[in-house]
Amino acid sequence: MGLIVEERHGAVMVWTLTRPDRLNALPDLDDGEAFAAACEAVNADPSIRCVVMTGAGRAFSAGGDLKAMKARADLFEGSGAAIRERYRRVVHRIVRSLYGLEVPLIAAVNGPAMGLGCDIAGLGDIRIASDRASFGVPFMKLGIIPGDGGSWLLPRNVGYVRAAEMLFTARSIDAETADQWGLVNRVVPHETLMDEAMATATQIAAQPPQALRMAKSLLRQGRDMNFDQMLELSAAIQALAHLTDDHIEGVTAVLEKRPGDFTGN
Repeated sequence: MGLIVEERHGAVMVWTLTRPDRLNALPDLDDGEAFAAACEAVNADPSIRCVVMTGAGRAFSAGGDLKAMKARADLFEGSGAAIRERYRRVVHRIVRSLYGLEVPLIAAVNGPAMGLGCDIAGLGDIRIASDRASFGVPFMKLGIIPGDGGSWLLPRNVGYVRAAEMLFTARSIDAETADQWGLVNRVVPHETLMDEAMATATQIAAQPPQALRMAKSLLRQGRDMNFDQMLELSAAIQALAHLTDDHIEGVTAVLEKRPGDFTGN
């Protein structure tokens, strides 16, 4: 069984990180390829409109394998140059693939999300946490730094001062605090986590698929654009959206007071 177990529900794809005996620790050396293949397959399939990602067992992902770190094995073997190259090929491939996912990604955080696991959860466009979830970036206590781009991502998710507190103290936060800090959209009882995630995914999947991918692209690119650049990009993409059949279907459905039936055309 591979790391990512896929299950299709109509226009929604569910990814389950399935390494429960190791608390879904990441990454093994082939995990970059696993994430890249999963994301590329979704991007190439216009019938998929949303992805839900969760973890098997009691953790979302505990992050790096401490035994491998201590043994300086696998990802951590060899010279500094060799380790840097593996970070690029494996860790960075994971986060680049998730960041480049073209459809909305819901992180259904079922338990602890630590280190790389926390930052992977943070790449979700929408994050729903079980009341058993916790979040942390404990790199400092291990004598390392976020090698996965977390120092760019976390301040954008919770603000600089809260990201600094999490990183510099290496303390984890519980689901309630994550909700207060804006790291997650909401906290739900553990038993209803996947029901809540799938309900949200179903609402998303009912939207016009081309417009969904366009809207996500705008949100992503808007993080690093000024307002004038965003206006120019929005005008260009909006012009394309106006030419789709789904746009006319959406207008017609609103005028007729019925749900839209979007085909992706």
